Amino acid sequence: MTSLDSGCRRGRSWLRAHPLAFDAGLALAVLACMVTGSFADPHGSRTGPTFGDRTPDATSVVLMVLGAAALVLRRREPLVVLGFTGAVTLVELLTDETPAPVAMSAVIALYTVAARTDRPTTWRVGLATMALLTAGAMLFGPTPWYAQENLGVFAWTGMAAAAGDAVRSRRAFVDAIRERAERAERTREEEARRRVAEERLRIARDLHDVVAHHIALVNVQAGVAAHVMDKRPDQAKEALAHVREASRSALNELRATVGLLRQSGDPEAPTEPAPGLAVLDELLATFRHAGLPVELARAADDAGLPAAVDLAAYRIIQEALTNVRKHAGPDAKAEVSVVRVGRTVEITVLDNGTHRPAASTATAADDDGHGGHGLIGMRERVTALGGTLTAAPRYGGGFRVQAILPATARTGEDT
Repeated sequence: MTSLDSGCRRGRSWLRAHPLAFDAGLALAVLACMVTGSFADPHGSRTGPTFGDRTPDATSVVLMVLGAAALVLRRREPLVVLGFTGAVTLVELLTDETPAPVAMSAVIALYTVAARTDRPTTWRVGLATMALLTAGAMLFGPTPWYAQENLGVFAWTGMAAAAGDAVRSRRAFVDAIRERAERAERTREEEARRRVAEERLRIARDLHDVVAHHIALVNVQAGVAAHVMDKRPDQAKEALAHVREASRSALNELRATVGLLRQSGDPEAPTEPAPGLAVLDELLATFRHAGLPVELARAADDAGLPAAVDLAAYRIIQEALTNVRKHAGPDAKAEVSVVRVGRTVEITVLDNGTHRPAASTATAADDDGHGGHGLIGMRERVTALGGTLTAAPRYGGGFRVQAILPATARTGEDT
């Protein structure tokens, strides 16, 4: 049974790939039916039709061959084939007292027109064909106009048009379902690509913040160690210890961030939580060790923030202080405040430096004058959470960075 089903599927696939061969086979089958029907006499006896009591003449045979042969081209020129087979049918009705069933070819041609054109065309062409052939059979046929054979012509042409229209409608319905499924698949793929792009952007921001912060500290402490190595070795050792601690912290945060990219089957990712305001004191301590005096003012109710807001606040402070350490000069001081105001939390970082490049303005330009993306990254973080960021020089000197973040993250973003 399985081999039979497989053979049927292969046969259907071959016929779909070779429609002309299918139509040629259909034409032969229709010709065989017409020839067989031409030997039947529907009024041969009182008990019913008889077979073999009449034979078709040469004209009927030629017309049947022509009508069947035209069906080979029914897919390419359906309206032309319908017109030709209808004309052949009328000729048979006009020239033969015992007409052969040439109308069968016109029925197949009408079905093809209905299946391959639109509904208005089907209605117009179908009604015209039904009326023309039925009128020809009633007016020129050998039987009375009310004979059942004449009504049969009307019924068969009507059923052919209805069947073709039903097939066309079903085909259009299936195509619409397939198109919707393909569109839904494309939408899912686009959504997946969008989510991947957003995740890559988020990870890139984290990597930038981590690397910029710790490398700046390593650079400062290494410079201090090199400067005091000969005269004050104890201070050089302390600076090198800070370098080692900063590098270890950078590696740990990089490992945690890159661990987000791991897939199933990869080694187990770190389980340390993402940094937030809970470890803000430790962050400020690293800057103080690097030689940047930092004062902190924070409210007691800044805990309990959503994870996304908590991480963004930490990274904004980290990036802003890194920029102060890099650009504000050796005598700069910084002030950090974290204040809960209604449904928002305000993060402010001030410094009194005087050597910040003009590129670091509120336009989110390069924060280091050499193609960096610190302010851009901060702005993207804040915008993604629905907050606002302002970064501009202060009147009288220094720089000010302020971020206003919602105390409750947007739906679906607290991840």
